[in-house]
Amino acid sequence: MFRRLSFSLAAGQWLHVTGDNGAGKTTLLRTLVGLSTPDEGRITWQGQPVRGRHDDYRRALCYLGHHTAVKDELTPIENLLTSAALDGHAVADAQAWGALKALGIARCGHQPTRQLSAGQKRRVLLSRLLLRPATLWVLDEPFAALDAPAAEWLGQRLTQHLADGGMALLTSHQPVPLPPGGTVAL
Repeated sequence: MFRRLSFSLAAGQWLHVTGDNGAGKTTLLRTLVGLSTPDEGRITWQGQPVRGRHDDYRRALCYLGHHTAVKDELTPIENLLTSAALDGHAVADAQAWGALKALGIARCGHQPTRQLSAGQKRRVLLSRLLLRPATLWVLDEPFAALDAPAAEWLGQRLTQHLADGGMALLTSHQPVPLPPGGTVAL
């Protein structure tokens, strides 16, 4: 898929992974977060190989994949509480409701997620960014299916995350409303 790929991120930096459909963007992100194993090379976190420090690395990152990764039979609130529990982070009901409210979908909080539009499902997924403390955000097509207000919210949230010393690695076929960052083309 890709060869001789090397990059690093420091606090406040972001990287945009670009390429045509099928170029390997999602494979790269899945490999970086530990869902796939690299054929060769190494992934490091804070100067140390991830292989020996997987738990520390996992706690430091928040991965949101291209697919919405929400359970259709659960409500948005249930999805947020379940994902937080699986992630090992206690989230109070009020926090989950606050995240949905921030993304403008609290009114849908008790509906089965299968009844939501693609953009609303994406907002449920993005609500996790408000609930999951993480230094590194790895986001696969985070702007997909978003309307203009939600895309603006995400741009502002990413900008704040970077200003707070966070890092972000993302793919997108749309323009990214962030200050200039690095780009890796696959």
